[in-house]
Amino acid sequence: MVAGEHQAAAGRLSGNGDADAARSGVRVLGRVCQAAGRNGRVLLVLGLLAGVLLPGLAAAMRPFLPELVALLLFLAVLRIGPRQAVGAVRDLGVTARMVLVCQVLLPLAAVGAFGLLGGHATLVATAITLMFAASPLAGSPNLTILTGFDPAPALRLLVLGTAVLPLTVLPVFWLMPELDDSAAILGSAGRLLGVILLAAMAGNAVRLTLFRVPSAPALASLDGISAITMAVVVIGLMSAVGPALVSEPETVAFWMAVAFAANLGTQVAASLVLRGFAQRDELVPFAIVAGNRNIALFLVSLPAELADQLLIFIGCYQIPMYMTPLVMRAFYRRIAGASP
Repeated sequence: MVAGEHQAAAGRLSGNGDADAARSGVRVLGRVCQAAGRNGRVLLVLGLLAGVLLPGLAAAMRPFLPELVALLLFLAVLRIGPRQAVGAVRDLGVTARMVLVCQVLLPLAAVGAFGLLGGHATLVATAITLMFAASPLAGSPNLTILTGFDPAPALRLLVLGTAVLPLTVLPVFWLMPELDDSAAILGSAGRLLGVILLAAMAGNAVRLTLFRVPSAPALASLDGISAITMAVVVIGLMSAVGPALVSEPETVAFWMAVAFAANLGTQVAASLVLRGFAQRDELVPFAIVAGNRNIALFLVSLPAELADQLLIFIGCYQIPMYMTPLVMRAFYRRIAGASP
C-alpha cells in the first residue's frame, strides 16, 4: 500500500514536472516571438540579405511561397478580427474609392504620361504601369502592422482590390497592346482571391472560437510570428536578384533605382495627397498599399520575352517593399500626426 502511494506520488510529481516544463517552453517561445515582433523590421532586412547572398536557399524557398503567403493572410486576419476586417458601410465606400484611384486612375494616368513623353512602349513604362494596375500586395496588412499602424484598412483594400482586379485591369490592357492575354490574368486573379477568402475564413474561425479576446502579449507574439514568416517569404522572392547581381550589376543597379523611386515615391506622394482627405487610421495603410502592389501576378499573362525582362524589376521591387517598415516608419509617424 505504501509502495503504491509512493508510486502515485512519483507519478504526480512527474506529471507536474512535465506540465511545468511545457509551460516554461511556451513562455520561452512566447518571449522569442515577442522579441521577433519588436525587431520585425530588422528581420525583413536580414531576409533580404539572405535572399541575395544565399541564392541556393532562396531557390529552395521559392516553391513554398504560395503557402507562406496564405499563412501571412491567415495571421493578418487572425490579428485583426472579423469586425475590423469588414468595417462599417462608410469604410467600404472609402475602400471602393481608393481601389478605383489606385487600380484604374493611376495606371491610366501613367499610360497617358508616358505616351506624352514618347516612352509608351519602353520597358520602364510597362513596369510602372503594371505596378499601378496590380492589386495590393498580399502582405500589405503585415507591413502595416510592422510599421506600427492599424492593418484593417489595408486588409479591406486587399480583399476588394483583388476581387475587382479582373474588371479594373481591362482598360489598362486595352490601352497596352503588348499585354494581350487577359484570360490568364483573370484566372490568376481568381486563384489569388480564392486563397485570400480561404485564409480569411480560417483566420476568422480561429478568432471567433479559440482567440476571441487576445491579450496584449498574445498579440505581440502573433506579430512576431508574422514577422518571421515575412522574413522567410522575402528570401524566396529574392531568388532572381542574387545571380543577376553577379552577372549584370549595372542592370540591377538601374532597376533598383526604378523600384525605389516607384515604390517609396508613390508612398510619399500618396501620403501627402491623402493627408487632406483620409481619416487618421486610414492614411498610412492606404499609402502603404498605394506603393506596394502584387505585380508578380502579371507574370502569367505577359509574353515570355517581356516577362523575362521584367523579372529583375520585380525582384528589385521586393527590396523597397520589405524595407517599408524600416525606411518609412518615422515619416509615417510624422505625417499621421499632422493628418486630420
